[in-house]
Amino acid sequence: MIKRGSLTSTILGLMLAFILLSSSLALYAIFNLSISIGDAKAINASGSLRMQSYRLLLYAQNEPEQTNEKIIQFEKTLDSPALQRSLNWYSPTQLSDQYLQVINRWQLMRTYIEQGKLTQYKNGLKNFVDTIDTLVFKMEQFAALKLRWLVISQISGLILMLFIAVIAVSYTRKRVVKPLHQLMDSAETISRGVFDVEMPKTEYIELTALSNALKKITTELSTLYRDLEGQVNEKTVALTRANNELNFLYDNLIKLQADKLEYKTLQGALNQLKHFERISYLRLVIEHQDETQDVIEALDGWPDADSELKSVSFPLIHNNKHLGHLDVISQKAVNTQLLANFAMMLTRSITIHNATEQRQQLALMEERAVIARELHDSLGQLLSFLKIQVNLLTKSLKRDQGKEEAEKQLHQINAGVTTAYSQLRELLSTFRLTLKEPDLHQGIEMMLDQLRGQSDAQLLLEYHLPAHLMEAKQHIHILQITREATLNSIKHANATKICIKCNVNDKGHPSISICDNGLGIEHIKERDQHFGIGIMHERANKLNGTINFRSNIDGGSTVILSFPPQQEPLNG
Repeated sequence: MIKRGSLTSTILGLMLAFILLSSSLALYAIFNLSISIGDAKAINASGSLRMQSYRLLLYAQNEPEQTNEKIIQFEKTLDSPALQRSLNWYSPTQLSDQYLQVINRWQLMRTYIEQGKLTQYKNGLKNFVDTIDTLVFKMEQFAALKLRWLVISQISGLILMLFIAVIAVSYTRKRVVKPLHQLMDSAETISRGVFDVEMPKTEYIELTALSNALKKITTELSTLYRDLEGQVNEKTVALTRANNELNFLYDNLIKLQADKLEYKTLQGALNQLKHFERISYLRLVIEHQDETQDVIEALDGWPDADSELKSVSFPLIHNNKHLGHLDVISQKAVNTQLLANFAMMLTRSITIHNATEQRQQLALMEERAVIARELHDSLGQLLSFLKIQVNLLTKSLKRDQGKEEAEKQLHQINAGVTTAYSQLRELLSTFRLTLKEPDLHQGIEMMLDQLRGQSDAQLLLEYHLPAHLMEAKQHIHILQITREATLNSIKHANATKICIKCNVNDKGHPSISICDNGLGIEHIKERDQHFGIGIMHERANKLNGTINFRSNIDGGSTVILSFPPQQEPLNG
């Protein structure tokens, strides 16, 4: 079992050892310097005693009156603080004894001077100076000793500090740096996503706590990584599916808005949705303003009404207007979001298609209104003017009885102008048919309302045509053919009852029949040139369809117009 200690305490101990050692060296150096400050002065003072000893002899011989002054000066130097330091506790015994010996010798030498025994003073002067020289030598030795001890202590301290530093570095490298490197290697391994790592063992509490914390984090990261990996996989699958759904919706949106909105396009989109979502049954119900419905089914059709399968409906609503619904029957959970977006896309496409049809219808009506105004302002006025001129000319000719032949020709001209003017008015009436909405049913009703005001014939309409089977540009051809056939029945067949039926025939093509109780088909053939049958055939060709005339069993005739729906190619 590892004995755990505090890394902080160890570092603190090493720092305290360094501080204590360096402080001891500094204190010793300060102490050594403090007791060495007066060494030079003491040596100078002791050297001065030698010179003063000789001077004292010289003054005693030549100037006796100054002897006492020189004695006082000598004793002042001898008792100076610089020399008194030789008696301190840190001074060597030999130095202290030598200083006391100089003082004792001076007492004897002073007696000689004061008693005038200059010969004895002179004889003892050499020994006295030698004693002073010994004192100087002892002082020099003591100063050198202190300097040596200072150097030795500094060198020893530095060696000891270096030794402690080497031990500290080696110990730290082994006990601290190595575990830290192992922790760094473990952290780097963890950063690469490998969480199965071995944490280093250490005897320090701090490093052990760090290892345990890293181990705990590694375990939690491993668990979290596995969870995140699973979540990432799930999100990747979800994003992939969402991307596929977006691509599917985008592709179908391009197809629905790039091409005409027809059965084949809608059924193709439904088939793709059925295959993409693996739906059992799928259908689209489009509701029209006339309360009719168009049902478009995907592959495999739609189950019978008595089937127990439950369906889910997604409404097609735009601006609170119900355009239809998308019905789904699926054995698995329905992708509500995708189907709702698909229904929204269909709603947008149908709305855009209806708006486009309306714009086309309004553009055609506006164009025909312009043509009608131009015909009225130009050709109509010209024919009216010609008619007036012919009437005036006729009146002039009546006053001249010799020009009967010219009057006959003018009568024919007047009849032709009258016929042309009548046909022009009918043409203007046809051009002036306007539609507020792109709705053929409304257009035929408006046309019949105009004719009801001009005739007593009973005009009936049965309309069952889905709006999506016809384009706006086809409406005007259908209106004019229906109007021409109805006018023929009223004006030339003398019909009293006319029934117009609009429905889808067995081939799935729009069919319009105008049935009357008039004179019959033979009368129509006789007056082909007057009834505009050629123009009717021409308009039927514009629709890429056919127009047929037949007699009824009960009398009268029937005109039948049949043409393919808008998804088929047209000529006009």
